[in-house]
This record gives sequence, C-alpha cells and structure tokens, in this order.
Amino acid sequence: MKNFNKNKTERVEVMALFGYQMTPCQPLAFRRKGESETEVTELLRTQIRFAGQATLHIFDILVGREKMQLEFNSIDLSWTLID
Repeated sequence: MKNFNKNKTERVEVMALFGYQMTPCQPLAFRRKGESETEVTELLRTQIRFAGQATLHIFDILVGREKMQLEFNSIDLSWTLID
C-alpha cells in the first residue's frame, strides 16, 4: 500500500524573537542539519495544540513561496520542521 502522507519532518535549529508586540514568539530563520540558514519570509498563522503534558506551538510559515510548518515542543524545547 502506498503512503500518501508526503509531509517530511526533521528537527531543526530556529532563531526566534520572543515577546515582541502582540506575538509572543516569532520564528525568523531555521537551519537544517548540514545546511545554511533559511530565512522565514512570512508568518501566516500560529496555533497551540496540547499533546499529553506537552504543548506544541505550531507556526505556519512561508519560505519564498513554499508553505511549511514549524513546531515548538514545550517539554524538550525542540523545533521540528514539517514540509
């Protein structure tokens, strides 16, 4: 059976601005392992999802014209890129 889920996930390092005006956190750029830094073009939407004891802060972003999603896990303080 084919896997129709095309989303790839990977842990990334993120440079974010915390506590800025009405947005408590805004990702500015991220870096994949072994690659150079990629700038976030636009923050489209933020949401919060609860997963057990963890709170996932989800950021829908644009990188150029490509839509991606960054997730911040409040338990292990990790960032995950979903594209």
